[in-house]
Amino acid sequence: MKLGMFGLGKMGANMALRLMRDGHEVSGWSRSEGTVDEAKQLGVHATTDLEAAVGELQAPRVLWLMVPAGGPVDDLIDRLIPLTDEGDVFVDGGNSRYKDTLRRAEELSAQGYHLVDVGTSGGVWGLDEGYSLMIGGEEQVVERLRPIFEALAPAPDLGWARMGPTGSGHFVKMVHNGIEYGMMQAYAEGFALMKRKEQFGLDLHAIAETWRYGSVVRSWLLDLIARGIEEEGQELAEIAPWVTDSGEGRWTVEEAIETATNLPVISLALMQRFASRDEDQYANRLLAVMRNQFGGHAVKDAEEDADGGG
Repeated sequence: MKLGMFGLGKMGANMALRLMRDGHEVSGWSRSEGTVDEAKQLGVHATTDLEAAVGELQAPRVLWLMVPAGGPVDDLIDRLIPLTDEGDVFVDGGNSRYKDTLRRAEELSAQGYHLVDVGTSGGVWGLDEGYSLMIGGEEQVVERLRPIFEALAPAPDLGWARMGPTGSGHFVKMVHNGIEYGMMQAYAEGFALMKRKEQFGLDLHAIAETWRYGSVVRSWLLDLIARGIEEEGQELAEIAPWVTDSGEGRWTVEEAIETATNLPVISLALMQRFASRDEDQYANRLLAVMRNQFGGHAVKDAEEDADGGG
């Protein structure tokens, strides 16, 4: 098949390359000259000229969007509409919020277009390992795109499926990422506890390698922990304890509130990410003040703490 890949960051460029390896034709686009140059070095046919990229496709076109969630998706769709025709298929392969996907699908349908939402997991490893694809959209449209999904997935019959109607793919991917938050937090806490137990002088890399085989907690995340500790060293001295979030965890927790669904682990994992970025630590400072006020408990001086205890 022939399709356009609009957005050639790490994920988009690698997906284009994987499709090309399977014999598909890809017309790539990015607004950044640097990104286009990098994609060309990988062998992807790419341009910064949006009209030219669309012009290489034949109707009914497949326009795969790999741009950041939110405004960038809306902006790109608005730019593509005058260049395309009724019957063309927009595929949003980024991590858009499913409510935005439902809105976009309604707007596009009214103009004669189709929207397929694809929650995509696999990161930088997807080029060689394949991507997990959670797909939402009209059944006949998804079936028409089957060769693309089979090429991107780990195997033609593994790692991809239609979740349901439009919006369901991004909804399932949102939940997927919420679960990911909880798993990552549990691993991080367990390894932190083992590191703190200095009595045993534990080798955390050796533990990760041991757990990778036969253990009930083995997973790809554990594989990455072993790799990360090996590369960075057990102390992780060069890594700042700052953990960002890209939105899906927040959306998962918001959905839990809306549906009155109890998600304590995922919710707390999100809160821990917020805590990692609280350089001011005002809440903890106030806690220390309260203990001092009602119980006379000592308060550690900030400069003393920074100096290692004085």
